[in-house]
Amino acid sequence: MSQPDPYTPTSGSAELKVEHYDLDLDYEVRPNRLTGHARLHVRVLTETSSIELDLCGLKVSQVLLDGTQTRYKQTRTKLVLPGRFATDQALIIDVDYRGKPRPRKGPWGAVGWEELSDGALVAGQPNGAATWFPCNDHPSDKSTYRCKVVLDSDYTAISNGELRQVTAEGSRTAWTWESDRPLATYLATVQIGAYRRGPIAAAAHPPARVPLGLACGEHQWQRAQDALAKQHAMLTVFERDFGEYPFSAYTVVVTDDELEIPLESQPLSILGANHLSPGWDSERLIAHELAHQWFGNSVTPRLWTDIWLNEGFASYAEWLWSEASGQLGADAHARAAHDRLASLPQNIVLADPSGPDMFDDRIYLRGALTLHALRMFSGEEMFFRVLRSWTAENRYGSVTTADFLDHAERVTGQPARSLLHGWLFEPMLPDLR
Repeated sequence: MSQPDPYTPTSGSAELKVEHYDLDLDYEVRPNRLTGHARLHVRVLTETSSIELDLCGLKVSQVLLDGTQTRYKQTRTKLVLPGRFATDQALIIDVDYRGKPRPRKGPWGAVGWEELSDGALVAGQPNGAATWFPCNDHPSDKSTYRCKVVLDSDYTAISNGELRQVTAEGSRTAWTWESDRPLATYLATVQIGAYRRGPIAAAAHPPARVPLGLACGEHQWQRAQDALAKQHAMLTVFERDFGEYPFSAYTVVVTDDELEIPLESQPLSILGANHLSPGWDSERLIAHELAHQWFGNSVTPRLWTDIWLNEGFASYAEWLWSEASGQLGADAHARAAHDRLASLPQNIVLADPSGPDMFDDRIYLRGALTLHALRMFSGEEMFFRVLRSWTAENRYGSVTTADFLDHAERVTGQPARSLLHGWLFEPMLPDLR
């Protein structure tokens, strides 16, 4: 990481890289009380007189630096460790903390740890990770994780990566998850509820190459199975179009609560009970969240200015699924999206939309249209070669818009940069020829 993110300038530090997080959490659901111990394996990137970690709304009780108790200062959003730190110095930082976690408010609403009617979820994008553990909350700082969560035994904890161990601790249960694939802090998650866990049946579709899992309340089980069975076919289509799925499994958590929007994490997504309804509106969201495993999770934007590399690609995946499943073709979706965008204000730049507008619907649609323009220009075979090689060459990495344009030009041998300039860098919507 070389610079603060301009859209979240008070989050993240350019002076350090976190290689690994070890999180030990004890959570009491009813009082919403979290007790945590975080061990961070850190590398200092540039000489500095202090290390700053992001932490909001939780009280630190002790900090160890390489096993020795150290001084610290806590502000509203930061944990500051004074000292003299050299370039490339390796450190282990242990932090004990506790409190009642709650979301932090910003231009995008409330993000971070949220209470449910009976459980909790984490909606970390873009800077909500600091509401439940001390971290370097920057999209380019990708780390491996181990997360152990102790809960009353009525509840299940789901986190990133693979479930390594479930152990009884008296009347409580410890759930230990590990992700050996690096992930950005905004994708780190804990989902807590009275969930049943199990595989998603393939039903009318041939089973996908990787296991698909479900976690939801018992009363939602069959409804969720029916709604999500098509993911087997979706994953097969997306592997054809985007290349090999980048993780070992994919899980969907369905909350009893209704959610305004679904949430992506790695390698899972979170849907509300309201996202299981039949029809295209729910089906497209299911496809969108699955596509984020390639675009956003495995291949992550280095800065939030390039969020279209997440949302435009996942939105275009909706159209590709529609086309592959015998519904409306991608071109028809593109024409309808272009008509809609043409009726809206032309005052947003896709490759730098501004912080408050980074989740504007126009980013999603215009990003998808940008890819459709590239597809029409380069042709079917070359377009999908661009996508598959993009995800393969940048797997588990961080990228920029400039990287994508360089890649498209190299793979196609065509001037993709000039072709896509108007879509990416001008506010006026180009024609869709």
